[in-house]
Amino acid sequence: MNRLKSNARLVELALLFVLAIIWSSSFMFIKVAVTTLSPLTLSFTRILLAAVVLALYAFYRGDRLPRDLATWVAACVVGLLGNVLPFSLIHWGEQYVDSSLTAILMGVMPVAVALMAHFATESDPLTARRAVGIAIGFTGLVILIGLDALGGLGSAIFAQIAIMSAALSYSVTTIFVRRVTHLTGRPMAVATLICGATILLPLTFVYEQPLSLSPDWPALGSLFMLGVFSTGIATLMYFRLIHTLGATTFSQINYLIPMMGVGWGALVLHEQPGVREAIALALILAGVALVNQKKRS
Repeated sequence: MNRLKSNARLVELALLFVLAIIWSSSFMFIKVAVTTLSPLTLSFTRILLAAVVLALYAFYRGDRLPRDLATWVAACVVGLLGNVLPFSLIHWGEQYVDSSLTAILMGVMPVAVALMAHFATESDPLTARRAVGIAIGFTGLVILIGLDALGGLGSAIFAQIAIMSAALSYSVTTIFVRRVTHLTGRPMAVATLICGATILLPLTFVYEQPLSLSPDWPALGSLFMLGVFSTGIATLMYFRLIHTLGATTFSQINYLIPMMGVGWGALVLHEQPGVREAIALALILAGVALVNQKKRS
C-alpha cells in the first residue's frame, strides 16, 4: 500500500514538472504576442480560446457544467484571482521590468502560499523542514537569475508592485482552491475560464481597441500556444495537482519555472547554461524535495 502511494506521488510530481515546462514556455510566447497584441486583449483572447477548447472537450466526454449558484460564484473567484488579475498584471508589468527580475518577484508566491496554508489549511503546516526547503529553493532562484538583477529594484516600482500583486493573487487562488475541495475536474476548469473571459470582455473593450489591432502570424501562433496549452491544458492540471500535492508543494512550481526557462533558452535560442545554472538547479530541486518529503510514521 505504501509503495502504491509512493508511486502515485511520483506520478503527481512528474505532472508538476510537466506543468512547469508548459508554464515556463509561456514567457517566450508572451514576448512574441505582445509585439502586436495589447495586454488585456492578449489576456482575454487566450482565456477565451482555452474556454472554447476545454468546453468542446468536456462536451465530447459528456461532462456537464455546474448548475448551482455557489459553484459558479466560486468559479468566478478563481477566474478573477487566478486568470484575469495575474495575466493582466504580468503582461503590463513586463513592459517595464526585465524578465529576470520578474522571475525573482514571482518567487514571492511559494513563501506567501506556505504562510497562508499554515493558517488556512490543516494539511499544509509550515514545519521547520518546509521552511528550510523554501529558503533553499529561493536561494537557487536568486543564483539562477543573478544578484545583478536585483539592481533593477525600485526603477519601475509600480510595475514591480503589479508583478508581486500577481504572485499574491496566485497564492490566494491556490489556497482557495485547496480549501474548496469540490472545485475539481473538467467542468470546474471550463466554468473558471468562462468566468474569466466574461470578466475581461467589457474591460478589454473599455480600455483597449482590440478590433483595431493587426496581429501578425507569429503573434497568432503564440496566442494559440498560450490559449490551448499554457491556459487550457494547464488549468486542468492545476485543479488536479492542487488537491493531490497540496498548496505548499504545488507552489514550488514558481521555483521550477525559471529553471525550465533556461532549458527553453538552450533549446530554442541555443544559449549555453553554465556552472551557475547547474548549482541553481541542484538547490531548487533540493528545496522542492524538502518541501515535498513526507514525515515518516
